[in-house]
Amino acid sequence: MKIGVLALQGDFAEHARMLASIGVEPVEVRLPVDLDGISGLCLPGGESTTMRRLIDRWDLRQPLLDFAATGAPLFGTCAGMIVLSREITGGEDPILPLLDVTVQRNAFGRQLDSFEADLTVPVLGDQPMHAVFIRAPIIDRVGPGVDVLARLDDGRVVAVRERNVVATAFHPELAGEPRFHRLIATMAAEHDDPGEGAGRRPHPTRRAGLPR
Repeated sequence: MKIGVLALQGDFAEHARMLASIGVEPVEVRLPVDLDGISGLCLPGGESTTMRRLIDRWDLRQPLLDFAATGAPLFGTCAGMIVLSREITGGEDPILPLLDVTVQRNAFGRQLDSFEADLTVPVLGDQPMHAVFIRAPIIDRVGPGVDVLARLDDGRVVAVRERNVVATAFHPELAGEPRFHRLIATMAAEHDDPGEGAGRRPHPTRRAGLPR
């Protein structure tokens, strides 16, 4: 299986290494043609403003939207979550408005205000997940079709899923935490070969009884 990593800016190399560590072939995506033959896509952390400019420079916006429309999974971390969000606090135009959430950029402050935390992510098992937050965004609003996957202790939402789009405010790829990438690989495999009756398969967050 091949899963792409948007390799315009940011920590795409860390995503590629994480995918390789779980037996998935990573493909660096810089041009529309690079989307051919991949089964999913990771959007890395970095600078969302720079990513916006480079996505438009290389005419990637519509091809990325078309790729998402096939049902293939997309996974955004930190800036990648901003790129995927339908609304950005402050009136900034969305980039790939695939996820019905409102995000606030740099919600925790500057680089010096970065932190780490252990999170409960029921859909990925009982073991706490160590999360690295670096100039992280936060989700201010969650749409009715979005599943909440993880919250901070104070209740703020930091991981979500809507259909084939998953996003986190933190960096699993920097914490050496493979479970989100395994989730994306599983979703990609099911998309490639859904099997008989797959359309009736319950959504994993529904099985876990996660809050909306």
